[in-house]
Amino acid sequence: MEPRPNLISRKKPAYAVSDYLADYLGQYGRRAEGGVSYDDLSRYAGQAPLYDELGDDTLWSTVYYANAEHAEIHDALRETYALLKSAGDLSTVEHLYVDRVDLCLYGNTLPFRVRIVNRLNENFDYFYVKRADASRVYGLELEHVLSPNSINFLARVDGPELRDQTIVEEHIVGLPGDAFIREQLPDNRFDQVRLAKEFVKFNERCFVRLLGDMHAGNWVVDITPDFEKLHYRMRPVDFDQQSHHPARKVYLPQFFSQNNPVIALGLTHLTERTVDQYQREERALMAGRLRVGAGRYEALMDVMREDLIAPPDYVDGLGAALARHYGDPGFHRVDTMGELVHHSLELLQQRAEPASLKLLSGATAADVAGDVA
Repeated sequence: MEPRPNLISRKKPAYAVSDYLADYLGQYGRRAEGGVSYDDLSRYAGQAPLYDELGDDTLWSTVYYANAEHAEIHDALRETYALLKSAGDLSTVEHLYVDRVDLCLYGNTLPFRVRIVNRLNENFDYFYVKRADASRVYGLELEHVLSPNSINFLARVDGPELRDQTIVEEHIVGLPGDAFIREQLPDNRFDQVRLAKEFVKFNERCFVRLLGDMHAGNWVVDITPDFEKLHYRMRPVDFDQQSHHPARKVYLPQFFSQNNPVIALGLTHLTERTVDQYQREERALMAGRLRVGAGRYEALMDVMREDLIAPPDYVDGLGAALARHYGDPGFHRVDTMGELVHHSLELLQQRAEPASLKLLSGATAADVAGDVA
């Protein structure tokens, strides 16, 4: 295993949400009419550095708005939260107020993070307002369809240009991977094995659906106490590099040096046989999710296969790498990144199909036995 710390050297361009994709989002309740736009939040009058409880700079800045716009923007943010959480029922946000709007200074896309508070009990929540990017939309949808995690987001598409488009995303709960590695990496064998197993499954999910750039700053760990120790789940929080880059290794978290402490646990505790077992389990789970959500998956692929979210030479480069990896020349016969994702997922379903379904589809018991062997 050879880490590559600088796999992505150039900023990825953003791609506008097409009419076809906007129609898909409307069909599945992902399109917002009204609420705040990214440009609304960009009209801030000033900003101040945001520090954590230890006094360290978070690299976020809290922004503030002129008196003439403050109330209007905060009302639009409350409306946006109602659209995101309760299908636009404004009665659910009457007792909520916007405590803070933060701007991320180190991210390529400069997202806004909104902290909204319940004045009755001081409970708070976050959501994010970002400039739209079709790559991110596809990444979010594939996460919802393929992974064990449901995810909630809305797109506001007011026109064909990027400046007219906004994405609103719910906060994904979890400890950021880099902070987890630095502060909470388990020190007992049982939890280390569980964490290593989850990383193998996470690595497999990212590769099959071609989600790239999963270094430790782009995923979180959701930790759930179990009756025996802890359960870990890794979740991506950055979807900008959904099927864009031409290099195969970009889609394998195992090749990012920031993830090395977790990878080391796998090298210590997992055998080749157990890694293969976990990969097969995850493939079977993904194939099962595709069967359950077949209608939505097919509608998404119909749109994604036609969309242009990467240059042709990127598609050719990644297609050639995947053809070598899988030993399948079908990856050469594609024209878009969406077709690469579709071919990868179709291959997943063919190779992960349970024996019972193979028998139902006309295969003989001898054929199934041969596949198992």
